[in-house]
Amino acid sequence: MVTVREDGCERRITAAEAFVLHLTRKGLSGDGAAARAALSAIERARPKAEHLDLPDTIAISAVGSGADAILDDLGIAKKKFATDKARMRWQLEPWIVEAALERLGERRLTPDEQQEGWANTRTPHKVHWPDWWSVGR
Repeated sequence: MVTVREDGCERRITAAEAFVLHLTRKGLSGDGAAARAALSAIERARPKAEHLDLPDTIAISAVGSGADAILDDLGIAKKKFATDKARMRWQLEPWIVEAALERLGERRLTPDEQQEGWANTRTPHKVHWPDWWSVGR
């Protein structure tokens, strides 16, 4: 058994539970390998835990930027320079850029905003840019 502290409260859990909790937190922070490992461990443990009286609800609070954990899985963006913290950034997929541009309605982006959109799109040549778009064509 180990003691963990969450939101200022201490509780005792098994070392295995602490390990899965650690993997889950890393996964929610954007570590895809940790997320897959946590899900795999949970799936392997599920048949063994069927006889236990488990809670109906489990609350998990995201650590750091939890959105990072799903951007790639949902096909919204790809991480570029993932191993270089100084250069790491997300690049948007063409479909999400097109969807965002449609939501603008009549609003037009300035050339500076267009340049930022172009630079942060993973494959900008695949985007169906609106007729008013002037950058990168």
